[in-house]
Amino acid sequence: MREVTFRIRHAGEPECEVSARHPEVRYRSVSSMTGSGPERKRIAELTGPPAEIEAFVEEFREFDLVVSAEPLAPIEGTHAYVALTIDAGPADWEGIGERFSRMGIHYRTGTTIVGGVERWTAYLEDDDDLSAVMRELERGGNEVELARNVELASIERSPQLPASGLLDGLTDRQREVLATAIAAGYYDHGGGVGVEEVAAELGLGSTTVWEHLSRAESSVMNALFERFAEGEPIGAVRETDRSESP
Repeated sequence: MREVTFRIRHAGEPECEVSARHPEVRYRSVSSMTGSGPERKRIAELTGPPAEIEAFVEEFREFDLVVSAEPLAPIEGTHAYVALTIDAGPADWEGIGERFSRMGIHYRTGTTIVGGVERWTAYLEDDDDLSAVMRELERGGNEVELARNVELASIERSPQLPASGLLDGLTDRQREVLATAIAAGYYDHGGGVGVEEVAAELGLGSTTVWEHLSRAESSVMNALFERFAEGEPIGAVRETDRSESP
């Protein structure tokens, strides 16, 4: 199996179009696209200068495909969580994730968009035709660039990743919300448990639960990054990551 990363300019996608005009804002999907009808919903995290985030959201609303784009809380800092609803019907819109799924290819969730370029990582079997995959991704006028293609077995992984300390940066409430979400099956693929169910279990509002979960996930992932980077200067790792970003 191979780990393959693509940089994609998704033609006509509102997120990419607006991102190209606001390169200082980093877009990250924090939920999968939901909905079986023409309207599709997702939650996204926007990171960057507050004024640029506000401009991003305002311009995003101007697209015909966009039904709504509503911050889950007032935009006051350098990141915001936004509930997006897109009308996918008129343009026969199809996401990159949907294309991977139709081809039976596993892919990493949590797509990022910077400067109008989406970054997707997929896992191809030995008999998968990479050229055919790229042609499918290019369909509809998308520009696709192969950024990484390595044997999965050749990727060095840390032999151990001690859990101690990974949760130290969480507040008591963030720990409670995260633990409840895990116990309820929120992170089980295809489990059907959404933020509303977690919120009902806790007796909190959905927006509040989204905020706690997103901040907890960010803290844990940053702690994981520090663990993966042990033995190598963190600044060097981050610089390498930036050089590979679109």
